[in-house]
Formats: sequence, C-alpha cells, structure tokens
Amino acid sequence: MAKRNDGKLNHLMSQLPEGLLVDAAWMSAHGYSTGLRSQYVSAGWLEQPARRVYRRPRGKLSWEQVVISLQTLLEQACLVGGRTALELQGFSHYLSANIGEVHLYGPKPLPGWVEHLNVGVRFQYHNSERLFQNDPITFGLTSLASDVATNMRSSNDAIHGSSRPLPVGHFEWPLTVSTPERAILEMLDQLPRKESFHQVDKMMESLTTLSPRRLSKLLRDCKSVKVKRLFFFFAFRHNHRWLSHLDPKAFDLGSGKRMLVEGGKLDSRFLITVPEDLDAQP
Repeated sequence: MAKRNDGKLNHLMSQLPEGLLVDAAWMSAHGYSTGLRSQYVSAGWLEQPARRVYRRPRGKLSWEQVVISLQTLLEQACLVGGRTALELQGFSHYLSANIGEVHLYGPKPLPGWVEHLNVGVRFQYHNSERLFQNDPITFGLTSLASDVATNMRSSNDAIHGSSRPLPVGHFEWPLTVSTPERAILEMLDQLPRKESFHQVDKMMESLTTLSPRRLSKLLRDCKSVKVKRLFFFFAFRHNHRWLSHLDPKAFDLGSGKRMLVEGGKLDSRFLITVPEDLDAQP
C-alpha cells in the first residue's frame, strides 16, 4: 500500500506544478480520495489555501497563479479583461499602478472558492456572453493549448483577435488576457458606474496602435449599443490613424438618445450624453 501511495504521490508531483492549484473535483477525477488528500496535507506535500482547494507549496500564492490554474489545469473558460488586461499590457502609467481588482470575463461564473483566497486582489466576474454575441472564449484561450505540467505549448495564436498569452513567472506560464482591442470595449462597458469618463479618455488617448481588423470583428460582435457609441465618440475625439479604416455607419449603433451622465452634454453625432468638459460635438 505504501508503494502504491508513493506512486500516486509521484504522479501528482508530475501533474501539479509547484505554486498552481486545483480543487477537490480535480483531485477526485485523478484518483485522489479525501483520505489521501488529508495525508498529503498533513505531510506538507500539499497545502490548502481555501477549503477543498489544494496546492503544492511554492512561496506566496499570487492572483496570477490562481487565474493560470483556472485557465489551464481546471479548464475554466475565462479571460483577464477590461482595465486589468490593459494595465498588464503596459498602460498602467495612465491608470493605477497597483492592481487591486482583477476583471475576468467568461461564459460561466467563477468557482465559489475563488473569493476565499487571500491573494491581495478582488476578482470581478463578468459574463462575456452579455457583451459579445459570437464569442467562443473557450477556443480563444491560448492557455488551453498549453500543458503547464510539461511547460509545452501547441499554440500561441491570438484567436479571433480576442486574446493573447502573457508569460508569467519563472516558468513563463501563459496568462490569457484580452487583446487591447477587446479590453477597451470591456472597459467601456463599465461606464459610467464602475469606470470614469476621464480615465477611459486617457486610456483611449494612449491606444495609438490598435488593429482596425480586430476592432471591426469585435465591434460587429458587440451587443451593446452604448459601448459602440462610446467607442466611436472617444475614437473621433482622439482621431487615431486606425480610425480611418473604420466607418461608424458599418456597425449597428441603434437609434434614439442614451443618457449616460445626468446634467451632461449631448453629443449630436452619437446621441450620448457625456461630461461637458469632454467637448461633445454640438
């Protein structure tokens, strides 16, 4: 029995990289009973950062390790998106230097145990299917093409212009994040309740190298009239070169006015109210 357990432990060491985590369902599916898991925890081979969650000890647990574990070992279809994705791709000097909230987008809610992890950030889940109509996030997850146990990747392609991998840590595990084109639309969706117009304005000012091809695809898929109108409002305000390849008339911008700011000024081109100091078109 001891040899059998040693074999299972060795197999676990080869399948679960140090630092990453799995849940009880993963352990059970791989043949590790509750009793065996308890033995491994008692012996120090595993630790439990939350109830029914297991990890091979390796320093302090980071939020990136949590998300990489979800995207790879646990095959949870979720992208790091919105403000967080833009910060991770080099735009943090326009916003907050310290990430305190991590925005995750996917078709299914995160496991309940995620909110009980002590990683110094708050995870904010968003239903990606509410914002995009043809959004196969599972197939857009470049991390799903990676085997973190062997550190082998079968693909690094950004699928549909929605996502791309960012290497993280010593082993350069892939953290799949929204491309800037997708992330800015996700950020616009948070206006005006969760994001401010002036923060988004600074962000859009910095996005000088967006891909018109990706933007066109994402704007056609986007369900939100508000997001599309806001996107073109800020795009015309900053008049980036890529805007010449996008015609607002080619996209469904709906009809009627949208009041986004009480006491704001109506922009006549896109029929949305914005803060007066953003110079809406009269």
